[in-house]
This record gives sequence, C-alpha cells and structure tokens, in this order.
Amino acid sequence: MQAVAPTPLPLQADAVVIGAGPVGLFQVFQLGLQGIAAHLIDALPHVGGQCDQLYPDKPIYDIPGIPVCTGRELVALLERQIAPFAPTRHLGQQVDSLAVQDDGRFLLQTSAGQSLQARSIFIAAGVGAFVPRTLKVDGLAAFVGSQLRYHPADVNAASGRQVVVHGGDEAAVRAAIACAPTAASITLLHRRDVFHAAPALLAELQALRAAGRIHVAIGQITGAQQAQDGSLQALELLGPDGGHERLPLDLLLAYLGITPRLGPIADWGLAMERKQLAVDPATFATSQPGIYAVGDINSYPGKRKLILCGFHEATLAAFAEAERQAGQRLPLEYTTSSERLQTRLGVAPLPAG
Repeated sequence: MQAVAPTPLPLQADAVVIGAGPVGLFQVFQLGLQGIAAHLIDALPHVGGQCDQLYPDKPIYDIPGIPVCTGRELVALLERQIAPFAPTRHLGQQVDSLAVQDDGRFLLQTSAGQSLQARSIFIAAGVGAFVPRTLKVDGLAAFVGSQLRYHPADVNAASGRQVVVHGGDEAAVRAAIACAPTAASITLLHRRDVFHAAPALLAELQALRAAGRIHVAIGQITGAQQAQDGSLQALELLGPDGGHERLPLDLLLAYLGITPRLGPIADWGLAMERKQLAVDPATFATSQPGIYAVGDINSYPGKRKLILCGFHEATLAAFAEAERQAGQRLPLEYTTSSERLQTRLGVAPLPAG
C-alpha cells in the first residue's frame, strides 16, 4: 500500500496583509513598528498594485514630504521603508478562502495551494485583486499556464522558442526586448504599430526591429490552430486591411492590462456597503474582530480614496491590533525618541542631549 503524504501544516503568521499596493506596504511598516510580523499576499507577481500597474511613470503630488514622485518611485521608497521588517511574500496568488478557527485565529488558503494561520488580517486590496485581462478567443483557454501566459514574471521560458508578445504598452515592449537575446524569434503583436513606453525603451525596440531581432505584427487574434499533438501551433489574425494571416508560435505572452475583481472577499461574511467593506473609522476593523480593511476597499463616513488617507488608516489599524493583542491601551511612542522602535527599524538610537 502506498503511503499517503501528510497534509502540510499551515504557515503561522502574526498578521497577513492582503494587497501589496502602497497602502498594503505601509501597513506592513506600521505593523512592524508594533512588533507584529506580516505575511504579504498579492494577486500580481510583484508589489506595487494599481500604483505600479496603472500609473508607474505619472507624477504624484500629494504624498506628504515628497513634492513629486512617480508611482514606481513611491513603491520603491515604500519597499526601502519596510525592508527592516522583511515580510514573507506570497505573490502571484489570491486568497481563495478565509475561515475563523475555534481559537479566534484565521485560516487562509491561496490559489497557489498555500495555507496560512494568522492572528489578524489586513485587507488592503484596493478595489479588488488586480488580475490580468484575458484573451476571449476560442481554443486558447486550454493553453493558459503552458503556452499562454499572462503577465509572466519570468521570460526564461522564451529561450529557443518562437515567441509572440501580445500588447502595446510598456510591459509588452519590455517583455519583447527581454526575450530577444534567447528566443528563436520574437514577434510583437498589437492592433496598431504604435507602442506606449518610455523613450529609451522605444528606441531600443526600434533598434531591435531594424536589426531583425524583433518583428511587429499588426492585427487582432481571431482564432488558434493546434498541431496534431494538441499543442498550440499558430494564431489566426485579422489584419487592419481585412486580410487574414497565420502567425506560427510556440509561446504566447499576453500583456493586455489588468482589471480589478472583488473576488472571494465578497464571500467572507464581512459587512459591506456598495461592494466595499464597512469599517469602524476609529480602528478600521471590519464586522469580524481581528480583520481590518484599509485603503480603497473600505467604506465609512467621510471616506476619501487617496493614498495618504490609506496611510492614516493603516496606522490606526496597526495600533488597534497591537492593543487587541495586548488586551490594553498602549502608550504612544515616537520613532525619533523610542529606542524600542529604533531597534525594530535597525537604526542606532540617537545620542541624548
């Protein structure tokens, strides 16, 4: 009789932060100051959330103390700020289920099969989990994860293969350039011969096109062709002139943008108002003790959907959970004078006097 492998025990966590956008990252920081270690989960394969995906190079003017920065620069600064607390990251996966245990802790299961048991949950999922927009073409869904990949974090799969990169924004341009050195061939497919990216990237793309390393195809995917072994062999395209083309490939990397979905959060039994989580504005606790909601996912009187408001919410939520765990009100400490906070930050205490 073959032995059955034991079910792995869930990872133990003081706190789980769901959502790795700016507010989620700052939540990790505030929890760290309170001595609460966090695990960080996001549906995207990298941190930054909406800020990094939708306006990475656009200026932001309303972050306190920073006259102007781009979305990408803000995420980089927040990454530096949370570095002393080294959160465990679970990226490229969603929380599929959340259940309250008999001892008051929470059991989470992610789409990647990871389970975590946590004392507290902080939902910083913005307007929902950002997931890639998918291709609505018959016959392609069967190849997701093998020959069709959305927002892939690793382009090593392109080595030695005929690759089609589908998209017209910076992510698609970057992917095509990154694949060019190792792929057997690279075709950048878009509905127009116009691409949106930083000037340096567009110049590099043009140079690779001139050298014959990257080809550009203009059109829309209308169908898929399979080889005798069932693998994806070619795409059927409708060109701008109404003509039909066949585009051979081994691998399709699709960069079609992202879309927010509330997803399983709606099924967790938390009180909601107009698809947002109702919270107590004094603590940002939801209707379930131990679960907090910060940022655009929450709703309360006077709510403003601004990053700086999310930072305020994350601060109060961290204090509330620290006091819930301690069972009493805690004294306020300042990073400028508290040796305990400076130790947690990994900086030397300032000299007295």
